[in-house]
Formats: sequence, C-alpha cells, structure tokens
Amino acid sequence: MLQEDFRTSAAAIQLTLTGTMIGFALGQLIVGPLSDKVGRRIPLLSVTALHVLASFAAALAPSLELLSGARVAMGMGAAAGGVVAMAIVRDLFGGRRLVVMLSRLALVSGVAPVIAPLIGSALLSVMSWRGIFVVLAVYGAVMLISAIALLPETLPRARRHDRGATTVLQRYQSVFRDRVFIGVLIIGAMTFSGLFSYLSASSFLFQVTHGLNAQEYGVLFAVNSIGVVVGVQTASRLAARFGPPWMLAFSTAALFVAAVAIILTDQLGLGLWGTVVPLFFFMTACGFTFPCVQVLALDRHGKAAGTAASVLGACNFGVAGLISPVVGWIARDAGITATTMASVMVGCAAIGVLALWLIVRPRTAGRLAP
Repeated sequence: MLQEDFRTSAAAIQLTLTGTMIGFALGQLIVGPLSDKVGRRIPLLSVTALHVLASFAAALAPSLELLSGARVAMGMGAAAGGVVAMAIVRDLFGGRRLVVMLSRLALVSGVAPVIAPLIGSALLSVMSWRGIFVVLAVYGAVMLISAIALLPETLPRARRHDRGATTVLQRYQSVFRDRVFIGVLIIGAMTFSGLFSYLSASSFLFQVTHGLNAQEYGVLFAVNSIGVVVGVQTASRLAARFGPPWMLAFSTAALFVAAVAIILTDQLGLGLWGTVVPLFFFMTACGFTFPCVQVLALDRHGKAAGTAASVLGACNFGVAGLISPVVGWIARDAGITATTMASVMVGCAAIGVLALWLIVRPRTAGRLAP
C-alpha cells in the first residue's frame, strides 16, 4: 500500500524502516546519559511525547520524505522506554532481585519483536497503513499519561553527581573500560542479530518455501514466542542460583548447537519439522540470554545505569540491523532456505561463544553486587 500511495519502490519503503532503526539507536545514546544527569522522568516523558507527535505526523505524511523523517523521530521517541526502564530497575534493585526484575523486562523486549509483525498484520486487515500510525500514537499517549500519573523519580539528586560519573564522557569511559561489559555487549548484539536474521527470513522461508498460509505462519510465530517466554522465566530462576555468567555459558552454546542443527536437518531433507524444532530451541536459548546480558551489563554500573542501558540497546539493534540483511545477500541467487538463514545464525552464535570465554571469562566475572 505504501508503494502505491507514494509511487515508489520497495527498496525506498524499506529505507523508512531503516530510518526508524537509526532513530532508535541514536535516541538511546542520547536519552541514556541524559537520564543519568537529570533523572529518569524528564527524558522519559519528553521523548515519549516526541514519539506520539511523530506517530501522528507519520499518519498524515503527504510524501515519502516526510514519512521517513517522522519515522526517524518515532524511533528516537521509542528508544526512551527501553533505556529508562532498565535504568529504573537498576536504581531500585541489585543482586539477585535485579536478576528477577530484569528477567521480567527482558520478557517484554524479547517477545515484542516476535509478536509485533503479527499485530501489524492483524491491524492491516482492518485499516490502512496510516491507521497503524494512529494506533501507535494513541498507544504512546496512553503510556505517556500513565508515566505522568504513576511513575516516580527513581534517581535521587545526590546520585546524579557522584564522583567519577558527573559527565557523559566519564560515564562512557566507566562502561567501556569494563571488560565484562564489553563481552556481554558483544553477546547481546550477536543474540539479537541471530534473532533478527530469523525474523527477516522467516516470511519467505515458511510461506514461500514451505507453503504455510498466513494463519499457519502466525501459529508458528506464536509458538516461537512461547520459547522466548520459557527461556526468560527459566533463566530468572537459574541465574539467581548459578550466576548469570554460567547461564550464558549454557545459552550461548545452545544457540550455536541449535543453529547448526537447523543446517544439518535442512541438508538431510527433513522438511518443515526439521527446521521448526531446532528453531524453537534457538528461540528458547535467546530467552535465556537476554536477561543475563542485561544483568551483567547493569549490575556493575549503578552510577551510570542509563548510559550502560543506552549502549547495550543501541548496539543490540544497530548491529542486528546491519547483520540481518546478510541472509538476503547470501540467498540472492538461490533464494532463502533454512541453511542460508541458519548460516548467519551460526556465525552470530559462534562470535557470542568466543566473546563469553575470551572476554567475559565466567570464572573471573565476579559476583553480583549486593
């Protein structure tokens, strides 16, 4: 519909999505350090209001250029929620309780990319693309009103000026000098990239290659989202007992094994189920990984929680946005298959495994802060 309304190519329309991802990454890098400086509420409310206004602007955009600009602003506005939410959780909790609370947050951030296409498809069946932006604006307005009414400031003034964390540069230095943070940053980015590789290839793979209709494809998405839920909830219990580094030792290995299994079953000609079963385990391993990455990234940086959360989020989505199109590039001649999709997933998982053992080093990662 967008192509017809603006009389343009699919590639040009795809650039509007890229603009959203760019805005999302930039927004996180701005909002995170700002929230460490002035508190959590002001950046959250301001940028959420920007998202609402940008969504309405996108719904009314008369040209592709204005739509692209509005989507960049939407991305910047949407960035506040994830970054400030993680920082607020770190303000309020530490140690094992932080594991539980970030697991609940990771449940949302992990499941959202999986179910969002389903919600979008359902809305498109009853309204135009402009209506979807109106829905996003209304939803954002509800969230803004809820935050104004219910969300207190969680970062006391005294902590905004703690020694060694008073400037943006000092905060960035504190996180980038942390070996464990760098390691989990890589692991998180590679896990998200593997997930987005699946998301970018799944429609063609399952609907074109395997012939699933829209309803069957929707059921498959729902089942995979259950895998993420199971992984997140299980990780929250086990990580508090065994420690996040050792949970990552299990989950990164599981990601690699599941991705390799997808290639093997595809090469053996085991058909749809040969892909679906190991894919479910891959998604479950993603669920195990997300909360552990967040805990290790934030637990060590209570004074710069907003900055740490912003770097983590920007890296996750930025790297995933760059890597996920590689599936299409690999399959440009023969078409997308389970093997081409899983090849990227294997590469991402392998980098994650190496980052864990060479950079994080579970035996020396240390315990959670009290």
